[in-house]
Amino acid sequence: QVQLVESGGGLVQAGDSLRLSCAASGRTFSSYAMGWFRQAPEKSREFVAGMTWSGGVSAYAVSVKGRFTISRDNAKNTVYLQMNSLKPEDTAVYYCAAKRGTVNPPYDYWGQGTQVTVSS
Repeated sequence: QVQLVESGGGLVQAGDSLRLSCAASGRTFSSYAMGWFRQAPEKSREFVAGMTWSGGVSAYAVSVKGRFTISRDNAKNTVYLQMNSLKPEDTAVYYCAAKRGTVNPPYDYWGQGTQVTVSS
């Protein structure tokens, strides 16, 4: 089983950058695909980015491709989401998630989320 704790959210202005981190517990972290999701007010949770355990395969939502980058450090049991050129529509609670296998949803384990607010 994997436990996940996100950090790094905050209030930024449009055009700024922010890096989210997700610390995972569990000795088998390196065998899990990791993903980031987000949920804006009154909207469904949506997939943002995902990466396989080896880092060899990554996937992004169309809305963030070219602006966001997912990465992981298996030695530190941590996955990151670098967010550049942030827009007000990126405002949401961001969740880290883990699963075995491919980067495609559904995911099995979830963090509590971290708020990202982008002002215009």
